[in-house]
Amino acid sequence: MKGVVFTEFLEMIESRFSADMVDDIIDDAKLPSGGVYTAVGTYPHEEIVALVVALSQRSGTAVRDLLLAFGEHLFGRFVVGYPTFFGSTSDAFTFLAGIEDIIHREVHKLYPDAELPRFDVEQHDDRQLTLLYDSRRHFEDLAEGLMRGCIAYFGGGIAIARSVVGDGESRKERFVLTRT
Repeated sequence: MKGVVFTEFLEMIESRFSADMVDDIIDDAKLPSGGVYTAVGTYPHEEIVALVVALSQRSGTAVRDLLLAFGEHLFGRFVVGYPTFFGSTSDAFTFLAGIEDIIHREVHKLYPDAELPRFDVEQHDDRQLTLLYDSRRHFEDLAEGLMRGCIAYFGGGIAIARSVVGDGESRKERFVLTRT
């Protein structure tokens, strides 16, 4: 997993909790990296899981809620850090439908070793967008948080429903976004 995810997560914790909380969860998680990350580095995704679990235990906030909040935060940071991705789109559906063809293609140019989730568009019209999320890491809550951040950025008015598709190794998550 790219280091930018780790650095942004730790920055969110520091801003919403404290620098001491960052130190505490790094100690609690007993990370092979020692909790030292660079934005362009690559680290095992198990380390972000350990950090989120440690934060959940210390804060009393559910893991799901932390990942949703982090996804929203991360989307906002992407808007600031990569403004060219957002300049030509004025609609959340269009932006989210183009993740694979636009965003992930550009990410792979910058980080050829990045292992990104897949978002397959199953249905897209003016009223509804259906995305099938596929990732061996199963960060569906983070993906939903990113979608929530996207919806807020483009003006809201969209509800998200989720369902599990398949099971075991082939399990995926379907996101149905509907204009309200």
